[in-house]
Amino acid sequence: MDRLNSAARLMLVSDLDFTMVDHNDPENNDLLRFNALWEAYFRHDSLLVFSTGRSLTTYKELRNEKPLLTPDITVMSVGTEIAYGDSLVPDVYWEQYLNHNWDRKIVTEETDKFPQLVLQSETEQRPHKVSFFVDKAKASQVIEVLEKRLVERGLDIKIIYSGGIALDVLPRGAGKGQALTYLIEKFDGKVPVNTLVCGDSGNDAELFSVSGVFGVMVRNAQEELLQWHASNAKNNQKILHASERCAAGIIQAIGHFGLGPCISLRDELDSPEYSTQCLNPGFEVVNLYLACEKWQRGEVEKSEEFVQNLKSKFHPSGVFVHASGVEKSLNECLDELEKSYGHMQGCRFRVWVDRVSSAQIGSDTWLVKFDKWELSGKECRCYLTTVLLNLKPEGFTWMHVHQTWMNGSTLETETVWLF
Repeated sequence: MDRLNSAARLMLVSDLDFTMVDHNDPENNDLLRFNALWEAYFRHDSLLVFSTGRSLTTYKELRNEKPLLTPDITVMSVGTEIAYGDSLVPDVYWEQYLNHNWDRKIVTEETDKFPQLVLQSETEQRPHKVSFFVDKAKASQVIEVLEKRLVERGLDIKIIYSGGIALDVLPRGAGKGQALTYLIEKFDGKVPVNTLVCGDSGNDAELFSVSGVFGVMVRNAQEELLQWHASNAKNNQKILHASERCAAGIIQAIGHFGLGPCISLRDELDSPEYSTQCLNPGFEVVNLYLACEKWQRGEVEKSEEFVQNLKSKFHPSGVFVHASGVEKSLNECLDELEKSYGHMQGCRFRVWVDRVSSAQIGSDTWLVKFDKWELSGKECRCYLTTVLLNLKPEGFTWMHVHQTWMNGSTLETETVWLF
């Protein structure tokens, strides 16, 4: 939360499963479209928050399975745990707050009396969350009786039902909406200019009740969320039921509410609508790597003009230091790239960047750092990349690129030296 010097232009708060992540999209096309949009136009002055029902363990598993960006804040276990940054530093004050009138032992004692409740996996049982599966036909009656018994035993709790099967018992002060309200209060004078919440199921409903937020229910939103909306917020013009699924619906909402650019560079390289007003290092980095990816996938016309446009971005004496320690000129790398047209056509090959950060270190010089991810077939590797950019009237010039292995990658060679 301290990354920005002023109030965030946009704070985007999104559920993960079937909201940001579409598990019916094995190629992750819309998620990658969102990634390109966020890193090009929003990362430098906005905040990304993931708010998920997943525990820390299963959240990390999802990050290993899907090309998720690194959020600034992660809210896990249905709003009972808050963590900051890529190191997932826990918010101990939030944990202490949730202890009020909460006794997990009493919760388990009472829930053991309900044979209809089937415990979820051990990873989903958390200090302030007890989670079960229950048939939809039995859920309403179980919730009514269980809540009454827990209150009678002196607990201040809430029960959340979502997905037509998952039942969570939490402290009354917990939940995705309460966690978001807590975070907003922590900004202390730096409240984001706009906040967009995104969800698909019942445990997301509280997000839409937070004062002043915009909201999007993605097209594939589940019945319990649509019913909540019909009963509680039908006439709320700040909540959109998107016509697009998952991450595509989030992009649609950004445009619908006028919260910023809504054309991903994966849809249109050098979009004339935004490229002139987004002359920032994030845009430059995303634009270049997508151009290289599309060239190798054969998704752009093979032309001398395209190649010359790429070459014009690099200083003639620029240097690229590969993660293996081998050094080449940027021109040599471009020559290799030129010969590689279409060699990944029809292959599972994607490139994306994460955590783009930049610092102006001179009147016209920028130091940019980011994680560059490359998926080739079933193999995924990551490089911590540092770039020196020089800003001229016609745009940025790449002066120097340096890469370091991340996530244990130690491959010595690549098909193409892709900066």
